[in-house]
Amino acid sequence: MPIAARRTARAAGAVALALTISYSSGFPIPYLAPFLAFNLAASGAPPPGLKALIALTIAAGATLGIGLVMIPMLLNYPISAVLIILVGLYLSSIVSLKIGQEQIGLTLAIGFTMIPAQGMVSYDLGVIAIQGTLLALSVAVIAHWIIYPLFPEDQNSTQVQANKAPAADMHWIAVRSSLIVIVPVMFAFTNPSLFFATILKSLMLAQQSSQLDARAARRELLSSNFAAGCCAIALWLLLQISPNIWFFALWMLLFSGYCGAKLFGALPSLFSASFWLNVGVTVFLLLGPAVQDSANGSDVYSAFLLRFSLFVGVCLYALVAVVTLEKLRSYLSARRVRATQGLNTTRGF
Repeated sequence: MPIAARRTARAAGAVALALTISYSSGFPIPYLAPFLAFNLAASGAPPPGLKALIALTIAAGATLGIGLVMIPMLLNYPISAVLIILVGLYLSSIVSLKIGQEQIGLTLAIGFTMIPAQGMVSYDLGVIAIQGTLLALSVAVIAHWIIYPLFPEDQNSTQVQANKAPAADMHWIAVRSSLIVIVPVMFAFTNPSLFFATILKSLMLAQQSSQLDARAARRELLSSNFAAGCCAIALWLLLQISPNIWFFALWMLLFSGYCGAKLFGALPSLFSASFWLNVGVTVFLLLGPAVQDSANGSDVYSAFLLRFSLFVGVCLYALVAVVTLEKLRSYLSARRVRATQGLNTTRGF
């Protein structure tokens, strides 16, 4: 099989397996496992080994535990706590961009955002969120372990690399990503259960904004969000044919295979890899909570509409933030160049 086809099959199989394990085992946040499995497969790299998994779990537990420490600070010193969260988001972006540890960066951002948001309601909910995240991360890696021998990488194959910014721009991109995430996080503190998936969406948008310039952001952010909404609705209707875990895993296997084929280039696409990555992760964040709402007896359709509206709002905010901050940066850069030229002219006289 071509390498793109193997990566596609590996991503689809890992997602379906992670979904089956997490939902059948009754994980606290079951849709988080296929979400992380798809995100892990997007790089096209082999899964981490046992030692790396243990180190990743320990590092994830430590970073997630930071969120529990933030809870009393948010209750007693909210302004200082928000500033610390901003610094934590900046550090998580640096870990993802400069060091190249995307999973550690993502869990660090979760520790600074989702865990305190859940802990604002109840300390026990914060602990449950940590347990669910660690279980989901472990299952995502184990699912890749099982699927990888069937569709291995070539010895000289390269990972899927997005268009990364130069090293000189990484600190600016980290600041921009932090500002994109902090506003949805502030809203999440008012209603954590409603904004839980929205925080994950904003974290993924922050990661992708590091790979997009202002022009690409205009084209991709909203279009990928609406494409994901259409896919989630179609999958929900297909799931009504036989609403059980096996059909759920089957439909997600087919969807992940199609989305992965576009992502890895097995099927031609007019859109970039970041577009299809955003479509894939957004479908998990829309469909997973909808399945939980159905199991809890909640109104699925109104909750889906509200959640999708929040996602669109987050995308609009991210779009405005990227464009505004880039224009501000260009203005300050031009002003600095003019000041430097004026200083050189004065010295010439």
